[in-house]
Amino acid sequence: MSTDDERPEVPAVPRTRAEMRAAREAEAAAAAEAAAAAPSSDEDGGADREVTPPAPRPKGDQRPTRSTFVPPDADSTTSFAAHSSTDYVPPAPSATDKSSPAPAKGKPAKGPKPAKASKAAREPKPAREPKPAKASKPAREPKPEKPASPRDRRFLLALGAVLGILVLVGAGLGAVSLTQGPRITEVQVNPTEAIETSGSRVILTANQSLAAIDESQVTVEPAVPFTLDAAGRGIGIRFTVPLDDDTEYTVSIADAVGAGGGPAATLTTSFSTPTSSIFLLRRDVEGKDTIFRTDLSGEKAVPVFTADSINDFRATSSQLVVSLEEDAGSKLLVMDREGENPRELKLPGVGYVGAIQVSDRGGLVGYSYSDKELSDTEGRASVLVTQSLSGDDEPVITEVGGKEANIFVWQFVPDTAAVLFIDFDGALSLVDRSTDAGVQSLGLATTIQGISRGTYTAIVERLDGSVVELNLADGTEAPLEASDPDYGTATTITPFPGGTLRHVVARAADGMPTGQAVVRVDDDGKATPLVEVDSTDSILQACASPSGQYAAVVIAPDLADNPYDQMLLPLPQNLETHLLDLRTGDEIVALTGFDASWCQTAPQF
Repeated sequence: MSTDDERPEVPAVPRTRAEMRAAREAEAAAAAEAAAAAPSSDEDGGADREVTPPAPRPKGDQRPTRSTFVPPDADSTTSFAAHSSTDYVPPAPSATDKSSPAPAKGKPAKGPKPAKASKAAREPKPAREPKPAKASKPAREPKPEKPASPRDRRFLLALGAVLGILVLVGAGLGAVSLTQGPRITEVQVNPTEAIETSGSRVILTANQSLAAIDESQVTVEPAVPFTLDAAGRGIGIRFTVPLDDDTEYTVSIADAVGAGGGPAATLTTSFSTPTSSIFLLRRDVEGKDTIFRTDLSGEKAVPVFTADSINDFRATSSQLVVSLEEDAGSKLLVMDREGENPRELKLPGVGYVGAIQVSDRGGLVGYSYSDKELSDTEGRASVLVTQSLSGDDEPVITEVGGKEANIFVWQFVPDTAAVLFIDFDGALSLVDRSTDAGVQSLGLATTIQGISRGTYTAIVERLDGSVVELNLADGTEAPLEASDPDYGTATTITPFPGGTLRHVVARAADGMPTGQAVVRVDDDGKATPLVEVDSTDSILQACASPSGQYAAVVIAPDLADNPYDQMLLPLPQNLETHLLDLRTGDEIVALTGFDASWCQTAPQF
């Protein structure tokens, strides 16, 4: 039987070097035992030689067992190499070797380990075949990206375009700001308020913080007095007097420079004011009294409030205050400028109200009050009362020296909460309702002619008959300059921005009036007559619009046939209000009614 036919199939699983070494040693030991047990004669030719069983495997090794064929002698190495992939195992010594002990009976004795041959006598081991290079794992191909949907691509393209535009715009604006200097980004102004009250503002906001700005850099056209408040990016311009109606104003700031330097620029803005309107009271002896609102042409008069007996009224920029006369006494109502949502203010008691005035800036109403039940020992007569227009507080009666003062004449200081008054003793005093400073004494006086807007200056007549301009801030005073030409002593003087309106009376040698006039006197003293009437008519009141652009003059025509009504404030039944342009002196229109809302006080006869 051929040995090639008996050679077991080489297992496909490779073994480690340690396993192969252990296998060779086991096979060598098995071969030695077989050689010891075999007949010593060599004539067999190895026909009865046995194939060594495989060496026992370590416990737990589950790999398939591999049989290894051992060649009979050294000459068989070539055939072995051809059929086995394992290393060559040297042959065991022959059974005739004297050094081998005789085997024991029964179980064959282990033969001695073969003596190591010298290096020179050793058969050269066949060269180990180089281990095939371990094939590297093929690189993992990247997963193909999921193709973007058309909508996503459009969104990404749009986003990129927007970002690109923003970058370009930002860079462009930065370049423009560096080459063109500061610019205005926002303007805040209330033109309607500006024609009715002083202290209105126009606020400019620049695109960058600005270096310090001086008032000399600011120009307002048409010219109007102002104060400046500038910081950072903001420029606030406060007009100390009301503005003209139906006028375009231009505000310019020259040589404005950014806080960090750069080129200078002129900041300019313009705004237009609306046309004026006024409120007038018309009494009707046979019917109801009505408050009208009208434009200056008189063609758009609209009634806003009607009652049986309206004694007086005043107007603020947002409200009307109306005094009603009833049998039980006076009532004081506050409503909006449309005559709606009226509410009643609480009075100090049951009595009568007169001389109504309002402080728009202070949010106050003031009036003289007298109890209905009045005697020499009981009741209050002509006390000055102030209270909030909101009605949230109690009426406050003005006191001097800890006692309620009886007031002869009084006025609110425009655009403040301060009150200037003269008591029955002739003492001129000032009290500011917005502070706790108390009453300030300003000497003696017979009457208060008027108080200038925005200047804190009052025109008063002293006990000696002199008329002075009194600075209410520091108490200093100076004589009021006579007009040119001199029209004599004025009965009333009403200040306005840029001059005064003076009511003068011409008298005969016996003192009887021969005529009356209203004269406009500019700040430089130049006098121009506006309205003149003869002795048959009478001028009851003259007042100017807030900016001094217009004048309203109340005339009672034909006094002989114009009887007085029976109101608490008695006046001729037929009254006319003449509207005039103070800049040109031309009359605009004559309207039926009186008590124009431009006036601080009611007319007096």
